[in-house]
Amino acid sequence: MSLERSAPLPVALVPVVVLLGVLAMGAVLPVVAPLGVRPGLILAELALCAPALLALALWRVSPRDGLGLRALPLRELGLAAVAGAALWLASLGLMEVQAWLRPPPPGFIELFQRLHEMLRPKDAADALLSLVAIALAPAVCEEILFRGVALPSLARAIGPALGVATSAFLFGFIHVDAVGGALSFYRVPFALSVGIGLGLLRLRAGGLGLAIAAHATLNAITFAAVPFTEPITGNTLPESDPRVGAALLIVGATLFALALRSLSPQAPIPSRTRADSRE
Repeated sequence: MSLERSAPLPVALVPVVVLLGVLAMGAVLPVVAPLGVRPGLILAELALCAPALLALALWRVSPRDGLGLRALPLRELGLAAVAGAALWLASLGLMEVQAWLRPPPPGFIELFQRLHEMLRPKDAADALLSLVAIALAPAVCEEILFRGVALPSLARAIGPALGVATSAFLFGFIHVDAVGGALSFYRVPFALSVGIGLGLLRLRAGGLGLAIAAHATLNAITFAAVPFTEPITGNTLPESDPRVGAALLIVGATLFALALRSLSPQAPIPSRTRADSRE
């Protein structure tokens, strides 16, 4: 069964909840900054998905029905972890090719170096909180908004393929960065490709849990890999090799396709509409 038969919200509300989520995230960030980078990131992510959850409540759709939440067998969780690792490999290859074609803008490298330095754990509890802030909170909150609410609502109106592409484009929109007083779209191709992969996973699984697990795996690997990378001085990356990038992209995409194919197609949990709730 296709997601186009299930829509948590009317499609006209999708751009509204996404825009409100982005605005809420931007408004919360400076307010929560004194709490520290980890609590700040977690609260900002909660602000991002809050309008979508509020819209579900106002539309009288339960989160379980609207987001397609269900119990996940261990095999499916394992495949989701493989899919997330595969997306990490593919996105790493894409970034390598992108850096070869066009170097990042001035200040881009330093911005993320500072962020990861602030997230560097001092002990086990610190490491756990960092993983929640950088992996779990973004995975849960961003998937609720983009693959939980936006994708199925769009799929019903414009079809699954365009729904995946449009939700991935919206996902890419929140990865526009402010660097040196200007907007940088450098991370958008990465986010767009990951968004397409996660959308396909959501479409195949018929529920949101596997997309959350894959997203969290991708982010956790990125965070865990940082200590093993060589420090970068200035704003120049090590010399990029497009052959290595292309190989990583192909291997990652192939592994993702195999993990996706290994999942049994699931019928989505039907969403209740307002009319249903009044019967």
